[in-house]
Order: sequence, then C-alpha cells, then structure tokens
Amino acid sequence: MKAEKVTIRIKKKQQEVVGFLEANKIDFKEMDIACDEDNRKWMRENVPGEKKPQNGIPLPPQIFNEEQYCGETGKCSATEENEIQAEDEATPEGEGEAQAEATEAQGQDEEQPATEVQ
Repeated sequence: MKAEKVTIRIKKKQQEVVGFLEANKIDFKEMDIACDEDNRKWMRENVPGEKKPQNGIPLPPQIFNEEQYCGETGKCSATEENEIQAEDEATPEGEGEAQAEATEAQGQDEEQPATEVQ
C-alpha cells in the first residue's frame, strides 16, 4: 500500500514538471530511468549530497540543466527567456539542456519516466 502511494505521488510530481515545461513552452526530453540503469546511476551520482534524502537515493523528478543540478519539482519558475530557475539555485543563462530525471521508488518494478529539458 505504501509503495502505491509513493508511485502516485511520484507520477503527480512528474506530471507537474511536464505541465510546467509545456506551459512555459520549454523544450524537453523525458528520460526513463526505471529501465535504464545508466540514466538512473547518472541521476543518483549528480544530485548533490546535501540535496539527497537520508537514505541517499533521490526520488523523481530531479531537474538538471545539462550537468548542473537545478532542483526538484515545485521549486522551479521560468524566466522570460524560458529558462528554468530553481528556488534554491538559479539556472545560468545560456545553458543548453536541462534534465528532470525520475527514478523508481525503492522496491518497485514500475517504470517512472523522467524529463530532459533542452
């Protein structure tokens, strides 16, 4: 039952991120990390340690601008130039792609899409 609630929460957050990006006409690419171990490993390694939960495994979605960590859902806004700014860390101007990556909840086999913003 708890895993189902986590999955629902994750999917809602992912929908919020995709809705935000679409509403602000920001190009993005979703990245599936549930089935792609390389993407999942990259996300886990690139979320800064101080931003990871106690168990060390960040849950989706996570937003990146190329290699730079931007934050989690609910902490973003868009600039007039359609760049993403996280509440705790602004995205530098002129940077290319951003990625919002998601991971499956612990112990779940269900796929979780992720988002890469271009």
